[in-house]
Amino acid sequence: MYRILLCAMALAMAASARGQNVPDELEQLRQRVDHLEKQAAAKPATNAFNPDISLILQGSVARSSQNPDDYQITGFMPSSANSGGEVAPAPRGFSLGESELVISSNIDPYFRGQLVASFTPDNQLEVEEAFFQTLALGRGFTLKGGRFLSSVGYQNQIHQHAWDFQDAPLAYKAFLGGRLNDDGLQLKWLAPTELLVELGAEVGRGRNFPGSDANRNGAGLWALYGHVGGDLGESTAWRSGLSYLRASASDRGFDDHDAGGNPVTGAFSGRSALWIADAIVKWAPRGDATVTNLKLQGEYFRRSESGDLTLNSRPADYTSRQSGWYAQMVYQFMPRWRVGYRYDRLGYGSVSAGSFTSADASILLTAHNPTRGSLMMDWSPTEFSRVRVQLARDNSRAGVTDNQVLVQYIFSLGAHGAHTF
Repeated sequence: MYRILLCAMALAMAASARGQNVPDELEQLRQRVDHLEKQAAAKPATNAFNPDISLILQGSVARSSQNPDDYQITGFMPSSANSGGEVAPAPRGFSLGESELVISSNIDPYFRGQLVASFTPDNQLEVEEAFFQTLALGRGFTLKGGRFLSSVGYQNQIHQHAWDFQDAPLAYKAFLGGRLNDDGLQLKWLAPTELLVELGAEVGRGRNFPGSDANRNGAGLWALYGHVGGDLGESTAWRSGLSYLRASASDRGFDDHDAGGNPVTGAFSGRSALWIADAIVKWAPRGDATVTNLKLQGEYFRRSESGDLTLNSRPADYTSRQSGWYAQMVYQFMPRWRVGYRYDRLGYGSVSAGSFTSADASILLTAHNPTRGSLMMDWSPTEFSRVRVQLARDNSRAGVTDNQVLVQYIFSLGAHGAHTF
């Protein structure tokens, strides 16, 4: 249509230059435009495949005083049959980190879709997220369905490449297996108020820790959460929230060892309930974060589990009440340069496992309060690249201190959507 209008203008200018009368020619052109518009309206709508595509490249070189393959969080039930699993520190030496392919686009006026495919260092392809999300429910409601990162807590819904530290806090490792994503539905409501008020609910399969993929009808996991936030003057913004997560586990397996170092196979069946309180404050002079800014972030976790525990085919009743928290500060002291510190701590709390003792399962039943301190500095020459140096003193394993040094790179290729506050 625009080409036709340009032709009409050119025709009018040319005719005027020749001193000719142009109404007849313009009327014919107008009729032609009307005909073409009717033809276009009669054709079925098409969805051109023109999504936003980005690729995240990550890698590191690491040095640690303890073998990452032997990693454990003593006193807390391992999140998989491999005690290290996804929660272990980065491998020693040079290693490729998790790379992500992100494809997102509006599907039509009513839905958008996103796929996040993760390429693991051991050449495995995993679907981290694959969901649809509504665009036009109205009244502040949004529905999401498929596989997605849960919105419980604060950090869980942030992709790994956008974390302020290379790895997850200890509380996330102990209580969520690193991070929680599941297959299900999510409903959020954003209140039409000046103060941020967000309420949400999720129901899912419960295929991952703290649940287990029981291959049954119904839901194995559900969550409720609420967040509030706002501004304090022109330089400070804040957000806080409270989340509740409940999951059912059936033969949730893990590997352990006894006091003599002999292998122990364990499984838990029962209920897991987790509370998370989170808070974050951001400060930037007059709201301009390009030169300097400060971010304070923290979360507190409290979990209770009850059910049946099996160790090498021996059953017993099991109950536990455990907690954990972390607090971190990240300060951008000049453009492109940041420094940060994070402190993690877990509380063993109370654990009852029938007649079992730490001699039967040393990882699970040894009373230990793991701690870790991490210091990082990163340089981001542009919004698409970042190089980070991180030092950590990790006391996750009872009686063992692991001193870690890591250099990490993160590169983003292509368009990538903004992350949460």
